[in-house]
Amino acid sequence: MENLEQQDGVMIPDKDAPTSLRAQVVKLLGHGILTGKYRPGMRLNESQIARELNISRIPVREALSQLQEQGLVQNRERRGMFVTHIGPQEVEQIFAVRFLLEGEALRLARTNMTPEIRAELEAILSKMEAWDGDLLESAALDLQFHRTLWKACANPYLERALNSLMVTLFAHKTLEHVTHDVRRWRLSHHRILLDAVLGISGEDAREVLQIHIRMAHTEPERYSAMPRKPS
Repeated sequence: MENLEQQDGVMIPDKDAPTSLRAQVVKLLGHGILTGKYRPGMRLNESQIARELNISRIPVREALSQLQEQGLVQNRERRGMFVTHIGPQEVEQIFAVRFLLEGEALRLARTNMTPEIRAELEAILSKMEAWDGDLLESAALDLQFHRTLWKACANPYLERALNSLMVTLFAHKTLEHVTHDVRRWRLSHHRILLDAVLGISGEDAREVLQIHIRMAHTEPERYSAMPRKPS
């Protein structure tokens, strides 16, 4: 990995690396999760990882905590840290709640949008449109865009509910093994979603959101009252 060197079979920090040791470990473990070295549901042993990297446990613990915030890792009480794993039924149920909550957030975002938040969203979209290949960056931009939209709703309770619900779902999406072109296509659709929220396209934001959700899941309406896709 970048910023880590291998000596005698052990990965160690690059002394000249500009980033912190924790950031290096986050990148290394995140890459391991996304490439399948650490599979969904697998326990991440803090001591073992520290020995493999020839570093102390502190940066590993900090890295695992950061990965938990990103949703890639789950802390199971008295058992430790595990790579995020949620079953198909849980995914469908979360998608159903997402549609209800995020649909309301987008409606409010249109009413409460500020120039500052709009500028943030445009900056994120520019990065999305320039994206080329790093899976972690793709996932981070996706989540950042939606979080910024939720912030625009001006309801901190709704924003908090979406954040607590969606981190795990976005992590699950990140672990999907889809092609580079599919990821780029999904990122490009955020421009269409924002145009609907801002009233530029004249499309209903909830209908665009439904299309947006279907890009990641074929039957999001199974556990909700949203209209089913025509067969």
